[in-house]
Amino acid sequence: MTRKPLILIVLIVTVAIFSAAAWYVSRPAPTANSTPVAPQMAEALLRSYSPILGPKDAPVTIVEFFDPACEACRAFYPIVKDIMAEHGSAVRVAIRYTPFHGKASEEAIRILEAARMQDIFEPVLEALLRQQQRWASHSAPAQELLLQIAVNAGLDAEKARAQMLAPSVMAVLNQDRADVEAMGVRGTPTFFVNGKPLSSFGEKELRALVAAEVEVNER
Repeated sequence: MTRKPLILIVLIVTVAIFSAAAWYVSRPAPTANSTPVAPQMAEALLRSYSPILGPKDAPVTIVEFFDPACEACRAFYPIVKDIMAEHGSAVRVAIRYTPFHGKASEEAIRILEAARMQDIFEPVLEALLRQQQRWASHSAPAQELLLQIAVNAGLDAEKARAQMLAPSVMAVLNQDRADVEAMGVRGTPTFFVNGKPLSSFGEKELRALVAAEVEVNER
């Protein structure tokens, strides 16, 4: 090969590499996924019985697939509460039970449902999260502590023992399990905002999507 064609090939390759690098640097940043779930999946996303935190008629709904034994769920709880406080009556949170951590998770959910029947869902939820490390150790879960923690938060233990075994509680657990599977949820917490999933998991992404939905609903 003569020198001239060789120089030409090198120049072509160099231009190609430079163009690819320029595209990579200047490519648009990923944006929040604004596509809501398909209409046929709306019921699987949010059930009428799901526990609600915040105003029931808020125009923006954060659906959280939540496991009470999940460390990330505990870490995100104050973030979610802060988002609610920031937007006032515009935002509510719906809890979908996702018992990925086995029997301890299921027992905690039964206690939360008993607390809901006794109108003290949120205080019991916060107590269980505060003391999560006591009862939800992945190596040695101590679910026997759950009821006492809830009682200290105001739960009536005698009523709760019967309520936890109610067929309605088993129905909630079974339906939420089916919906978790239908929605393809593989980790907790998983968030949807007005039916729209986060493009990627994170506090910044959740705050941005909620703020965008609040803005749309305030127009």
